[in-house]
Amino acid sequence: MNKVKAYFIDTYNELVHKVTWPKWSELQSSAVVVMVASLIFAVVVLVMDFTFKEVLQLVYGIFY
Repeated sequence: MNKVKAYFIDTYNELVHKVTWPKWSELQSSAVVVMVASLIFAVVVLVMDFTFKEVLQLVYGIFY
């Protein structure tokens, strides 16, 4: 049980004294970057999905 207690104490000390937490403005700008990247990725996947659907419909239309 002492090992578990020591683990939590060490974890707390590291989070309080060694971790550098971002400022609020840095956090906001990082969140904006993540949202924009996610939106771009979603649009790319949408375009790929639409393209593959159209190509497969064309191929199926030729052979069936």
